Parts: sequence; C-alpha cells; structure tokens
Amino acid sequence: MHYLIISFSHKNSTLAIREKLAFVDEAAQIAGMRALNGDTHISESMVLSTCNRVEIFCSCNDPAAASDTVFNLLSQHSGLSREELRERADVFDDEGCIHHLFSVASSLDSMVVGETQIAGQLKDAFKLSQDNALSSQKISRAMAYALKCAAEVRNATNISSKPVSVASVAVAKVKESIGEVSGKKALVIGSGEMSVITCKHLSAQGVDVTIMNRTFEKAEAIAKECGVRVRSFEELDYAINEYEMLFTSTGSLHPIITEEMLRPCEFTRYWFDMAVPRDIECNHEIWDIRLFQVDDLKEIVSENIALREDEAKLSYVIVRRHVLGFFEWLKSLSVEPLIKSMYVQAYQAAYEEATRVMDHGYIPKEYEYAVRKATEQALKRFLHPFAERMRDGSDPMRIDTLIESMSFLMNQEEGSDLSQNACTYYPKGK
Repeated sequence: MHYLIISFSHKNSTLAIREKLAFVDEAAQIAGMRALNGDTHISESMVLSTCNRVEIFCSCNDPAAASDTVFNLLSQHSGLSREELRERADVFDDEGCIHHLFSVASSLDSMVVGETQIAGQLKDAFKLSQDNALSSQKISRAMAYALKCAAEVRNATNISSKPVSVASVAVAKVKESIGEVSGKKALVIGSGEMSVITCKHLSAQGVDVTIMNRTFEKAEAIAKECGVRVRSFEELDYAINEYEMLFTSTGSLHPIITEEMLRPCEFTRYWFDMAVPRDIECNHEIWDIRLFQVDDLKEIVSENIALREDEAKLSYVIVRRHVLGFFEWLKSLSVEPLIKSMYVQAYQAAYEEATRVMDHGYIPKEYEYAVRKATEQALKRFLHPFAERMRDGSDPMRIDTLIESMSFLMNQEEGSDLSQNACTYYPKGK
C-alpha cells in the first residue's frame, strides 16, 4: 500500500489552469473518485477542490501506475494535455505525501498562511469520499492524523492567532485602495463559507452589506447570521451597477456577470472575484472597474507569509513530528493484533497437544503442569524472533501486504480487527 497526492495549487498553476481543473460540485467530485477507484492500482481516493488548489489523494499499490491514471482523468476532465499537467503538477508519494497532507491541513501550504478555512474544506472532501464509500481505512488513518496535526499547530503556535482568509485579504485590499470604507455599500454574491466570512469582515468595518444568492433562503440565512441585508438574485443585472464594492464566490460553472450586464456609473467600482471558475467576465478597464481575482492578492499574501515566518518554522517542526509519529503508528497498527493472535493459536496448539499426551497416558499425570509449561516456552522461544522482526522491520508503506499474508497464513479475515473510520484498533470481542 502506498499514499499518493497530485497537487495543482497557486504555487504551480495559474488561475486559468485551476479553473479548468476545478471539480465545481459534489457530483463532479464523486464521478472523478469513482473513475479513479475503478482502476486496479487505486483502492481509495479523495478530491480537494478549492479556489487555490486541486489535489487528488489516493491509496494505491503502484504510485507510478496510479499517477498515470490520475493524469489521464485530469486531462479528460480539464481538456489539458497530460504532458502539460505532468510538467505543472507537484507529485508526492508515501512520506512526502503525508508531509504535504499535514502541511495543507495546518494551512502552511495555503496562499494565506494560517487561514482557517482549509481544515474545514479538507473535512468536507473526506466526508464526501467516505459517505460514498470511496475511501476507507487507508485515507481515514491519514486524515485523522492530519487533523490532529492541524489542531496542534493551531494550539501550539500563533500562526492562526489573527484568523485570515482570502476573503479577509480581499477586504484589506479594498481598504488599501479606497481608504475609509465605513458607510460605503457592498454586494456579496454566494452562500458558501467565503461569502459568510466576507460579510462579517465588511460589517465589522462599518460597510453597508447586501447578500445575494440563487437560492434566496440561503442568502436570507446568511443575512440573519451576519446582520446584513438580503436581495433577490433576479435583480443581479441592476445590483452590480449600484454598489461600489462587489465580492463573488459562487460555484457556478459559467460567469454570472458578463459584459452586456454593465452600465456606466458615477463612481469607481471595486470588484473581487474569489471564485474558481471565475464569476466575472468583462472588459473591466473601459467600465472604470478595479477587478481583483484570487491570484491578484499575492502581494498582501507575501506580507502575511513574512510576518508568520517564525511561526511557520515552529509549525513545520510539529508537522515533521506528526509525520514520524504517523509512520511509527502505521508500523504497529495491525502487527500487534496479528502477533497476539499468532501466540494465542500457538498456545492453543500447545494446550491441545499436552492434553492429548496426558489423555493417552504417555506422561504421568503429576507432570501435567511441567509439560504444558515446557511446550508453551518452546513455542514462545520459537516465535519471539518472528514477532520482533514484524515489530521492528516492517515497512509502514508495505504493512498491508504483511497483514494480508499473515492473516491468510493464520486463516483470519484481513482487517476484521480494524475500525474502518478511525485511527483505532478494536480487539475482537471488545
């Protein structure tokens, strides 16, 4: 068993590339994971698709062959050639894969280091995979440790002491461009977490905020939560020409704001398109619109990274420790139950053989205890080096091969002692 991640992020791919790669809804993610799991080299998969990254996480038996499968899927999905995808992608396997996963969960690989959204996005991606039976033991093990690592990074460092996100960086960019924003009007379009955060940040700055979404009830719920106004999505054509600030973050496959919807205004408009694929498609320069997209926020992001550099160093120490702990844990996860079962079966055989010898009168009854003890000790001495080798010499990435082989030899159902959904070992009968 091996772990594999193929990653496209703000570090190696443009916004246009990430738009093509994006899995914009749950149906697309599920279809992608099912296609991956249908390959003989991949047993489990998970798709993470956000505004800043598209990553495929797999459990596989052959990383090279599984990579081919992933690139084939992404090529068909995006329309990009496999050659271009291979040149851009960051590919991580085994220990590198787990280190990357833990870093992502801890927001150390985010455009905005220390942002608080990525852990929730990872949880959602994992839940979708798990709910559709597309991930099980292997990915569950890694995700449980990743979230545990992320929690320690948050608690042991100040990297998230002032929670930030792409949305908060966008609001900071507005203040930098306009100056005082109190009393100005802003329109927020979308109903996801990004929109909620944007509403809260704007309201805290004294901005008059209106929320809009295709599903009015969702917009209404956000309006109540954030104390902002709500407006029908049917008024979009008019609304975009009435607000000085506009923030979009929808899951639409196509732009929701286009050239023909624009009208002249007496003021400069500041628009922030935080969606992937993009929500806005227009020649903004001729309309006196300052248009910012996700990748345009990198200047503020760079300042954020510099300010958090020391905290990031400490965070990576924590990540490394958790990576080592994860692989040590993998080594013993299922080996110990198998070792115990091996000894139990051996002792049972010793008991039965001693009983047979006693019943046939081959050895006097008064020596029964000594016979039983001698047979047990002989078997223990014989099995001890095997048990030690299993504990100390097992490669964690090949642990499942060892488990399957030992389970077959001992006539046990492989994995019957393991929780499928958590990093926990449950002995039989408990």
